[in-house]
Amino acid sequence: MQRVDLGEVPYEQAMQRMATWTVERRAGTAPDRLFLLSHPAVITYGRTTPLTDLPADLPGIPTVLADRGGQATYHGPGQLIGYLVLDLHERGPGDIVRWLENGLVAALGDLGFSTVRRDTPKGSTSLVGVWTPDGRKLASIGMRIRGGVTSHGFALNIDPDLSVFDSFVACGLDDVAMTSLRQLSVLAQLPMPTEAAVRDAVFGHLRKQP
Repeated sequence: MQRVDLGEVPYEQAMQRMATWTVERRAGTAPDRLFLLSHPAVITYGRTTPLTDLPADLPGIPTVLADRGGQATYHGPGQLIGYLVLDLHERGPGDIVRWLENGLVAALGDLGFSTVRRDTPKGSTSLVGVWTPDGRKLASIGMRIRGGVTSHGFALNIDPDLSVFDSFVACGLDDVAMTSLRQLSVLAQLPMPTEAAVRDAVFGHLRKQP
C-alpha cells in the first residue's frame, strides 16, 4: 500500500479527488493507497441519517451529504482523516471494516493507548469504530465499496474541538461520548503523540494485508 500525506483539504474538494483516485485504482493505473489528511470544520451525514440527528443551527460549520455508509459525524482541525482506496479483488475476501478497526487499535496500542473495537448487537445502531474500554468513541469509520474498490475511511480524534459533537447526534448514537487522544493523554498521564507519530503508527499497521 502506498501512503499519501496531504495537509488540510476542504471536504468537497477531497470528494472530487477521491472520485479520481477510485477510477485510477479500478483501471490499475494506481496502487492501493492510504490518503492521510484533515478537513476544515464540516458535519457530514449518510443518506439514511434522520434529519433530527443533524444540528438545527451551527454557524460557520456546513452540513454536507456524503456518499458513504454511516450516520452523521464531524470533521475538523485536530482530526486525522484516512481515506482508503483499495482493490479488494487483489486482497481477497474478508471483513475490511473489522480489519480497519483492528489496525487502528493496534496502532493506538503502539502509542500507549488502550482501545477496542465493539460488536454491534443484532438490531442495534452500528458500533463500528474505535472505542475506549469504558465506552467513549475515539474514531469513526464510514466506508463505501463500489466495483470491488473501497473509498472513504476513518476519522481519528487527536485534538479536535469535542464540543461540536454536543450539537448533533453523532454516529446515530444519542448517548455516545466522544473523546480524543489529547483528553486520554491528560486523564491517563500519557505523553501526547504528535500528529506525525500518529500517522506513522496508523500506516505501519494498515500497510499490512488484511
